[in-house]
Amino acid sequence: MENLIKAPGGQYRCRWCSAAPDFLHYHDTEWGYPVSDDRQLFEKLCLESFQSGLSWRTILTKREDFRKAFHQFDYNKVADFTEEDIEKLLENKGIVRHRGKITAVINNAQRVKELIAKEGSLAAFVWRYQPSDNQDRVPQSASTSSESISLAKEFKKRGWKFVGPTTVYAFMQAMGLFNDHVEGCITRDKVELARKTFKKPC
Repeated sequence: MENLIKAPGGQYRCRWCSAAPDFLHYHDTEWGYPVSDDRQLFEKLCLESFQSGLSWRTILTKREDFRKAFHQFDYNKVADFTEEDIEKLLENKGIVRHRGKITAVINNAQRVKELIAKEGSLAAFVWRYQPSDNQDRVPQSASTSSESISLAKEFKKRGWKFVGPTTVYAFMQAMGLFNDHVEGCITRDKVELARKTFKKPC
Protein backbone atom coordinates (compact mmCIF):
# COMPACT_ATOMS: atom_id res chain seq x y z
CA MET A 1 0.00 0.00 0.00
CA GLU A 2 3.00 2.32 0.31
CA ASN A 3 2.86 3.18 -3.40
CA LEU A 4 -0.88 3.88 -3.30
CA ILE A 5 -2.96 6.80 -2.15
CA LYS A 6 -6.70 7.07 -1.55
CA ALA A 7 -7.85 9.69 -4.04
CA PRO A 8 -11.18 11.59 -4.19
CA GLY A 9 -14.00 9.06 -4.32
CA GLY A 10 -12.16 6.74 -1.98
CA GLN A 11 -10.44 4.69 -4.68
CA TYR A 12 -6.74 3.89 -4.64
CA ARG A 13 -4.33 5.21 -7.23
CA CYS A 14 -0.56 5.44 -7.76
CA ARG A 15 0.85 7.68 -5.05
CA TRP A 16 2.62 10.02 -7.48
CA CYS A 17 -0.67 11.33 -8.86
CA SER A 18 -1.31 13.21 -5.61
CA ALA A 19 1.81 15.36 -6.00
CA ALA A 20 0.00 18.05 -8.01
CA PRO A 21 -3.66 18.83 -8.77
CA ASP A 22 -3.30 18.26 -12.53
CA PHE A 23 -1.61 14.87 -12.07
CA LEU A 24 -4.82 13.05 -11.18
CA HIS A 25 -6.53 13.59 -14.54
CA TYR A 26 -3.29 12.80 -16.40
CA HIS A 27 -2.86 9.60 -14.38
CA ASP A 28 -6.45 8.47 -14.92
CA THR A 29 -6.85 9.28 -18.62
CA GLU A 30 -3.44 9.22 -20.29
CA TRP A 31 -0.52 7.67 -18.44
CA GLY A 32 0.04 4.08 -19.48
CA TYR A 33 -2.69 3.84 -22.11
CA PRO A 34 -1.24 2.47 -25.39
CA VAL A 35 -0.68 4.97 -28.20
CA SER A 36 -0.09 4.30 -31.90
CA ASP A 37 -0.41 7.81 -33.31
CA ASP A 38 2.92 9.12 -34.63
CA ARG A 39 2.21 12.74 -33.73
CA GLN A 40 1.32 11.84 -30.14
CA LEU A 41 4.41 9.66 -29.81
CA PHE A 42 6.62 12.42 -31.16
CA GLU A 43 5.05 14.94 -28.80
CA LYS A 44 5.69 12.73 -25.80
CA LEU A 45 9.31 12.11 -26.76
CA CYS A 46 9.80 15.87 -27.09
CA LEU A 47 8.14 16.65 -23.76
CA GLU A 48 10.15 13.95 -22.00
CA SER A 49 13.34 15.43 -23.43
CA PHE A 50 12.32 18.87 -22.18
CA GLN A 51 11.68 17.35 -18.75
CA SER A 52 15.29 16.20 -18.41
CA GLY A 53 16.58 17.82 -15.21
CA LEU A 54 13.13 19.23 -14.39
CA SER A 55 9.88 17.95 -12.89
CA TRP A 56 7.04 16.53 -14.96
CA ARG A 57 4.72 19.04 -13.25
CA THR A 58 6.67 21.87 -14.90
CA ILE A 59 6.21 20.31 -18.32
CA LEU A 60 2.57 19.32 -17.83
CA THR A 61 1.55 22.84 -16.80
CA LYS A 62 3.27 24.21 -19.89
CA ARG A 63 2.04 21.52 -22.28
CA GLU A 64 -0.50 23.67 -24.11
CA ASP A 65 2.12 26.38 -24.60
CA PHE A 66 4.52 23.76 -25.95
CA ARG A 67 1.85 22.52 -28.36
CA LYS A 68 1.16 26.03 -29.59
CA ALA A 69 4.86 26.82 -29.98
CA PHE A 70 5.59 23.61 -31.92
CA HIS A 71 2.48 23.51 -34.14
CA GLN A 72 0.86 20.69 -32.10
CA PHE A 73 4.12 18.77 -32.61
CA ASP A 74 3.49 18.30 -36.30
CA TYR A 75 6.92 16.94 -37.15
CA ASN A 76 6.57 17.92 -40.80
CA LYS A 77 6.27 21.57 -39.79
CA VAL A 78 8.80 21.44 -36.95
CA ALA A 79 11.40 19.87 -39.25
CA ASP A 80 11.39 23.11 -41.28
CA PHE A 81 12.02 25.46 -38.34
CA THR A 82 14.75 27.99 -38.99
CA GLU A 83 17.22 29.88 -36.82
CA GLU A 84 14.66 32.69 -36.72
CA ASP A 85 12.11 30.25 -35.28
CA ILE A 86 14.62 29.14 -32.67
CA GLU A 87 15.21 32.73 -31.55
CA LYS A 88 11.45 33.27 -31.20
CA LEU A 89 11.15 30.10 -29.11
CA LEU A 90 13.96 31.28 -26.85
CA GLU A 91 11.85 34.35 -26.09
CA ASN A 92 8.70 32.31 -25.42
CA LYS A 93 8.08 32.42 -21.65
CA GLY A 94 5.44 29.71 -21.93
CA ILE A 95 7.96 26.94 -22.65
CA VAL A 96 11.32 25.77 -21.32
CA ARG A 97 13.79 28.09 -23.03
CA HIS A 98 16.75 25.77 -23.46
CA ARG A 99 18.52 26.11 -26.80
CA GLY A 100 19.87 22.56 -26.78
CA LYS A 101 16.47 21.02 -26.11
CA ILE A 102 14.74 23.26 -28.66
CA THR A 103 17.22 22.42 -31.40
CA ALA A 104 16.95 18.73 -30.43
CA VAL A 105 13.19 18.82 -31.11
CA ILE A 106 13.81 20.28 -34.57
CA ASN A 107 16.55 17.74 -35.26
CA ASN A 108 14.35 14.89 -34.03
CA ALA A 109 11.47 16.04 -36.23
CA GLN A 110 13.79 15.66 -39.21
CA ARG A 111 14.86 12.24 -37.94
CA VAL A 112 11.19 11.19 -37.57
CA LYS A 113 10.60 11.94 -41.22
CA GLU A 114 13.62 9.83 -42.16
CA LEU A 115 12.51 7.01 -39.89
CA ILE A 116 8.97 6.97 -41.29
CA ALA A 117 10.35 6.86 -44.83
CA LYS A 118 12.37 3.76 -43.90
CA GLU A 119 10.18 2.02 -41.31
CA GLY A 120 6.65 3.02 -42.28
CA SER A 121 5.78 4.76 -39.01
CA LEU A 122 7.29 5.89 -35.75
CA ALA A 123 4.72 3.74 -33.94
CA ALA A 124 5.72 0.54 -35.71
CA PHE A 125 9.34 1.26 -34.87
CA VAL A 126 9.00 1.99 -31.15
CA TRP A 127 6.52 -0.83 -30.49
CA ARG A 128 9.17 -3.32 -31.59
CA TYR A 129 10.78 -2.56 -28.25
CA GLN A 130 7.72 -3.47 -26.20
CA PRO A 131 8.83 -5.49 -23.16
CA SER A 132 7.39 -8.96 -22.75
CA ASP A 133 4.35 -9.04 -20.49
CA ASN A 134 5.78 -12.21 -18.99
CA GLN A 135 8.63 -10.34 -17.34
CA ASP A 136 8.57 -10.30 -13.56
CA ARG A 137 8.45 -6.52 -13.28
CA VAL A 138 7.70 -4.62 -10.07
CA PRO A 139 5.80 -1.48 -11.15
CA GLN A 140 7.58 1.85 -10.68
CA SER A 141 10.73 0.21 -9.38
CA ALA A 142 13.11 1.22 -12.18
CA SER A 143 14.11 4.19 -14.31
CA THR A 144 15.61 2.25 -17.22
CA SER A 145 15.30 -1.21 -18.75
CA SER A 146 17.12 -3.29 -21.32
CA GLU A 147 14.47 -2.23 -23.85
CA SER A 148 14.78 1.49 -23.12
CA ILE A 149 18.57 1.21 -23.34
CA SER A 150 18.32 -0.56 -26.69
CA LEU A 151 15.80 1.92 -28.10
CA ALA A 152 17.84 4.90 -26.89
CA LYS A 153 20.94 3.45 -28.56
CA GLU A 154 19.04 3.01 -31.81
CA PHE A 155 17.72 6.57 -31.65
CA LYS A 156 21.26 7.86 -31.08
CA LYS A 157 22.56 5.74 -33.96
CA ARG A 158 19.96 7.38 -36.20
CA GLY A 159 20.97 10.88 -35.12
CA TRP A 160 18.36 11.67 -32.47
CA LYS A 161 19.25 13.93 -29.52
CA PHE A 162 18.14 14.19 -25.87
CA VAL A 163 16.61 10.71 -25.86
CA GLY A 164 18.72 8.75 -23.39
CA PRO A 165 17.63 5.51 -21.65
CA THR A 166 15.85 7.27 -18.75
CA THR A 167 13.95 9.61 -21.06
CA VAL A 168 12.98 6.69 -23.29
CA TYR A 169 11.88 4.62 -20.28
CA ALA A 170 9.56 7.40 -19.11
CA PHE A 171 8.22 7.64 -22.66
CA MET A 172 7.55 3.88 -22.77
CA GLN A 173 5.78 4.02 -19.40
CA ALA A 174 3.53 6.86 -20.49
CA MET A 175 2.74 5.51 -23.95
CA GLY A 176 1.63 2.10 -22.69
CA LEU A 177 4.43 -0.11 -23.94
CA PHE A 178 4.08 -1.71 -20.53
CA ASN A 179 1.71 -1.23 -17.62
CA ASP A 180 3.54 0.45 -14.75
CA HIS A 181 0.53 1.35 -12.61
CA VAL A 182 1.03 -0.29 -9.23
CA GLU A 183 -1.02 -3.24 -8.06
CA GLY A 184 -4.19 -1.99 -6.39
CA CYS A 185 -4.40 1.20 -8.46
CA ILE A 186 -7.88 1.56 -9.96
CA THR A 187 -6.38 2.60 -13.29
CA ARG A 188 -4.14 -0.46 -13.63
CA ASP A 189 -6.97 -2.77 -14.75
CA LYS A 190 -8.33 -0.13 -17.14
CA VAL A 191 -4.91 0.24 -18.76
CA GLU A 192 -4.51 -3.53 -18.95
CA LEU A 193 -7.85 -3.85 -20.74
CA ALA A 194 -6.85 -1.09 -23.18
CA ARG A 195 -3.56 -2.87 -23.85
CA LYS A 196 -5.32 -6.21 -24.48
CA THR A 197 -7.60 -4.65 -27.11
CA PHE A 198 -4.84 -2.49 -28.61
CA LYS A 199 -3.81 -3.31 -32.15
CA LYS A 200 -0.04 -3.22 -32.15
CA PRO A 201 1.26 -1.21 -35.13
CA CYS A 202 3.35 -3.13 -37.62
